Amino acid sequence: MISMLWITMLVISTVFGIVFHTSASVSSALMEGASTAVELLFSLAGPMCLWCGVSELLRRSGLRNALALTLSPLLGRLFPNLHKNRDGFSALSANVTANLLGLGNAATPMGITACQAMNDGSGIATNEQCRLVVMNTASIQLIPTTVAALRGSLGCRSPLDILVPVLLTSLCSVSAGLLACRLMERTGHGR
Repeated sequence: MISMLWITMLVISTVFGIVFHTSASVSSALMEGASTAVELLFSLAGPMCLWCGVSELLRRSGLRNALALTLSPLLGRLFPNLHKNRDGFSALSANVTANLLGLGNAATPMGITACQAMNDGSGIATNEQCRLVVMNTASIQLIPTTVAALRGSLGCRSPLDILVPVLLTSLCSVSAGLLACRLMERTGHGR
C-alpha cells in the first residue's frame, strides 16, 4: 500500500514537472532526496548493527533473562499471559530496555519475537499484542539515542539537551496509550 502511494506521488510529480516545464527541478529534487536517504541510511546503520549485536550478546550471556527478572514486577502486570513464556518475556524485557535507551530500530526484532510469543493462532491481535504495539509506538525514552545521533550528525552542539522534554512527553504518551488500551478492553472493544 505504501509503495503504491510513493509511486503515485512520483508519477504525479513527474507529470506536473513536464506539464509546467519544471522537469529539471523535479529531477534535481529526486536525486537530492535519494542522496539524502542513502546518507541517512548509512548514518543509522552503524548504531543499529551495534545494538543488535549487543542484544544478541545479552541473550547468549544470560543477561537478557536477568533483565527480564528485574523488569518482571512491572511487565508481568502488563503482560500476564506472556509472563508464563520465558523466552517471549525475555524478548519483551529486552525490547522495553532498548526503547528506554532510545534504540527503537534495535528494539524491533525483540518486539517481533515477543509479539510472536503472544500469538494465540486466531489471526486476531490479542490485548497483550495491542499493548505491546502501543508501548513500542509511544515508548518511554530515558536516553533518546537515535534522535541525539541525528541531531549530532546535523551539527547540533548539544544533541542531548532534549532529555527532559523527551522523557516527559514519552511518559505522557505511553500512559495515555495504555489507558486507552485498558478502556477499550473494559468496554468490550478489545479481545
